Amino acid sequence: MTRVRPSPQAVGMAALLLTVSVWAAFALSARALAASTLLPADAALLRFGVPLVVLAPALWRRRRALAAVRPGPAAKIVCGAGVPFFLAAMFGGSLTSASFVGAIVPGMVPLFVSALMVARGRGLPRGTQSAGLLLIAAGVVALVWRYAVPFDADVMLGSGTLLVASGLWALYTVGLREVDLDPVGSIGLLCLPSFAVIGVLVAAGVLPTGLARAAGGDIALFLVVQGLGVGLCAGLLYAFAIRRLGAERASVVGSLSPVAVVVLAIPLLGERPTLPVLIGVPLITAGVVLANRSPRARAAQDGPAASGGPAARSGAGRAPGGRTPRTPGRPETARSPRTTPPARTPAPEVSRDA
Repeated sequence: MTRVRPSPQAVGMAALLLTVSVWAAFALSARALAASTLLPADAALLRFGVPLVVLAPALWRRRRALAAVRPGPAAKIVCGAGVPFFLAAMFGGSLTSASFVGAIVPGMVPLFVSALMVARGRGLPRGTQSAGLLLIAAGVVALVWRYAVPFDADVMLGSGTLLVASGLWALYTVGLREVDLDPVGSIGLLCLPSFAVIGVLVAAGVLPTGLARAAGGDIALFLVVQGLGVGLCAGLLYAFAIRRLGAERASVVGSLSPVAVVVLAIPLLGERPTLPVLIGVPLITAGVVLANRSPRARAAQDGPAASGGPAARSGAGRAPGGRTPRTPGRPETARSPRTTPPARTPAPEVSRDA
C-alpha cells in the first residue's frame, strides 16, 4: 500500500499554526495568571527554567558560542525578552484583557523596531510598510480610546505597560540580528541569565513566590504553556516553518495571532470582544501584514537600494517566542534565524518566545 507523505509546505504550515497557537496561549496565560494560585515570579521560574532543563545537554555543547556573544547584543536579548518583558506583559495583562495582550504586544513591535532603525540612521519606512505602521497605530488608538474618555486608570496603566513590553520585545528583535546563534543557542542565551535573575529576586525577597502552595493544576498548565510552549517550542517551530514556507508567508499567517487570541478568549476566559476590540484588532493585524510585506516588487523596479526600509530589515512583527532565519530570501538550513518578531526583518516573532 502506498504511503502518502505530507508535503514540506503542509508540514511547515502545521508547524506555523502550532506556533500561532503558542503565541495566543501566551496572551491568554498573561490574563489567566491573575486568577491562578501562581504569582508572576512563579510563572517566570517555569518560563525560563523548563527550557534550561530540557536543553541542558545541547546548551553545554554550545557553551563556547554562548560565551562569545558580545555584551551589547546579549543585554538587548536578555532585557528585551527576559524578566523585564515577562513581568511587564503579565502585569499589563492582569489590568486589561487577553485581547489587549495579544494585539498590543506583538502588534506594536514593527512600529518600535522601525523607530529604533530610524534612530540608528537607517531612514524612514516607505510604501506599504509605512501604511502598515499607520494602521497599527490607528488600531491601538481604537483599542484604548474608550478607556481614555472617560479615563479608566487601570486599563490605561495596563495598556501603557503592554506598550513597554512591546518596546522591549522590539529591542530583543534587534538584538537577535546581532548574534550568530542557532535557535537552541538563542533560547539558552535568553533563559540562562533570566532564570538566574528571577532566582536572585525571589531568594532576596524582592519578588514573592507561592510556588510551594500553588495548585498542581496551575503549575502543570503554566509549565506546559510557558515553559514548554513559549519557552521551547515557539522559537523552534517558527524557525522550522520559515524554512518550509519562506519568511513572508510565515509572517503573514503569524500576524493572525491577535485574532486567534480574541476567538480563544471567548470560551477559555469568558471574554466577550468589545467594539474597540472588533475595530482595533483587525486594524493591527492588517498593519502587521503590510509592515511585513517584502519590498521585492519595488526592488525589481528600482534596484537593490529600494529593498530595505527599516521595517523590512528590522525583524519586526514576531510574537513572543518567535525567531526567524536570516538568509537572503530567507529559508535557511542549519543556521539560525537571524531575524524577524515578529517583520521583515521581519515580527511579536512574537515569536518572539513571550
